[in-house]
Amino acid sequence: MKSSWRVWTLVALIWLLATAMDRIWWGQFNGIPSWDQADYLNSALDHGRALGILPGGQWQGLDAMLDLSPKIPPLASLVNGTVIALAGDSPHQAAWSLSLWHGLLLGGVTAWGLRLRGPEVALMAAFFVAFAPALLELRTDYVLEMPLTAMTTLALWRLGCWCDPQSGSSWGQAFLAVLLTSAAVLIKQSALLAIAPALIWVFLSAARGPLKRKVQFLVGLILGVALLSPWLHHNWITTLGGTNRAVIESAAREGDPSILTLENWIWYPKILPNQLGLVLFLVGFSGGVLWLLMNFKNKESGRRFNANDDSFAWKWLLFNLIAAWLLTSLSPNKGDRYITPLLPLLLLVFARCWWQWGLWLNQNWPKTSRRLLPSTLLAGCVAIMPGAFSARMTRFNQGHQGPLEEIIMAVGELEPQGEPLTVIVVPSTPDLNQHNFTYFGRRGGGQLLGRQLGSSERDVDPVLNHAKAVILAEGDQGSVRDSAMKLDHAVRTSGVFVQINQFRRNKEGNSYSLWIRRRNALTSPDFALRFPALAMGLKEGPKGLDSVFATVAVEHMLDGHFSYRRKVREKALQALAINPLDVKARWTLALLEALLNRPGEAAIHFRVLEKVLPENAWPSAYLSVVTLADWNPWEAAKIAERASQKHHNVVLVALSDLSGVLSGYIWRLPDAVRSLPRAIQNIEQSMN
Repeated sequence: MKSSWRVWTLVALIWLLATAMDRIWWGQFNGIPSWDQADYLNSALDHGRALGILPGGQWQGLDAMLDLSPKIPPLASLVNGTVIALAGDSPHQAAWSLSLWHGLLLGGVTAWGLRLRGPEVALMAAFFVAFAPALLELRTDYVLEMPLTAMTTLALWRLGCWCDPQSGSSWGQAFLAVLLTSAAVLIKQSALLAIAPALIWVFLSAARGPLKRKVQFLVGLILGVALLSPWLHHNWITTLGGTNRAVIESAAREGDPSILTLENWIWYPKILPNQLGLVLFLVGFSGGVLWLLMNFKNKESGRRFNANDDSFAWKWLLFNLIAAWLLTSLSPNKGDRYITPLLPLLLLVFARCWWQWGLWLNQNWPKTSRRLLPSTLLAGCVAIMPGAFSARMTRFNQGHQGPLEEIIMAVGELEPQGEPLTVIVVPSTPDLNQHNFTYFGRRGGGQLLGRQLGSSERDVDPVLNHAKAVILAEGDQGSVRDSAMKLDHAVRTSGVFVQINQFRRNKEGNSYSLWIRRRNALTSPDFALRFPALAMGLKEGPKGLDSVFATVAVEHMLDGHFSYRRKVREKALQALAINPLDVKARWTLALLEALLNRPGEAAIHFRVLEKVLPENAWPSAYLSVVTLADWNPWEAAKIAERASQKHHNVVLVALSDLSGVLSGYIWRLPDAVRSLPRAIQNIEQSMN
């Protein structure tokens, strides 16, 4: 007990030392968060507002909060938003959340190290985790990998404790393992790459174990599904689409190696020396070889040299490390951050390998072991520091500077009463883009949003017709397409906008400029007035959908606050109060609810339209789709089956087959394989 108390005291000191270094760094770092960092800061701000603990927001219910996480689960943003409420909303204040997640990571690694070998390995692993360059960098980079790494480490540790035959499989262990596993997935879906092998082991352990273990597994499975289902049910469609773009399309766009090549399989191993530090890597790797040789030698002589090692804990660790590395390598998209959830596991192994050198010295020079073993621990801690400081200086030199805060102040003067305003940000550079503009524009309860247009030539007319304020760049435009330059030229030369300010950038001759719409410039009708006609186009099927998607995508950029929605709803409800069967009002509300991701509410209006327009097949098709989106494939199959018999529509036939398969009628799979391609071809022809 006394030894354990000392270990945890030393780990607390390691955390305090690391945190002090972080705060010194953040105090000196005045850079502007770039694309990803600002996006995650925005998410934290959104969730803090949704909880009602940050200015500019209030609690509006669970659905409204789940709307904020359409692609990535919300847990990290909920925690980070709470930290912002306590610490402040500047980037360096928000970074206190990284210290919180780092503390959880150190706790998990230490507890795991104690179980593997004892206090020596636990302390060395904790120090390695605190100062390994890759993990240290994550404490100065506002992304999700630090919370993801912390929670996957905790989840794997507790799952291993539950699976250990010597643990007794208590209900407390089972519930804690389920909570931590669910929490890891609710931070980021990629947690499954690290946790899936462990879950397979857990399943097999339960299947082969006594009745108590089987019951615990079943209850844990039900609890895990219950914890994940609210977010997944609400966002499963956008999650699938977002995962495809983030993994498959991103890998193709960035030229990542194919999984069938050698380069793919050595991609992560070859970056480990830089991620862990060269000295740590070399000594750890050689210590691993020494460990194997000494084990083999002592096995031949009948001695058990490593008596203090927990054999099950090591089997569990090595299995999950190797299996998760294989799964991560199978993912098409490669990146330095994607392997970081496995680094604590590897550092636990390397800590044990470092310690093996001390054991070797103890075996060969036993009289000096009292000095040599502590020296091994100290050497491991000292060896990692050069790489840590090098990584910290590299991050410091990568800071982005720019006049973002000056621009925010100038834009804020356009709406002195703090009214909501959406600004079109045409350039996309690390120091100015739609994400960091939005974050700084909403600090302190602000209502300024940045949205980017210019990815298509079709964006020019909507901007000229509706935008109130535009930011352009002179010089470097950042990561934008050629079409952005056409939008830039149109804003400068159309006479619709006037430049009111210019802001010098660090690069010589480069600047940003703020343009606002002239007071006498004509605007097209408000989107709220055009929305009902757009919604009526849905009765034409895919052709109408194509127009909806193209128009709404641009309008949501022009009006990031979605102010049109209240006006559209009020007018439609007024029409229904006069005539409950008003077709235009029903189409309007059905589309509005679908855009709001409210499939149940949209279904109400599609059911009415199905009765009012009996000769039109599309209300039934939309009804089947939103019912399927609401996780009711059985009802969706009935709707599509009934309508397909009436209308003989290939899309309805495909929806019937697909919903049937998802309902569990797997014998309909051959029918779905035939009908889905025909439906897709029909839809593409209609859109063209």
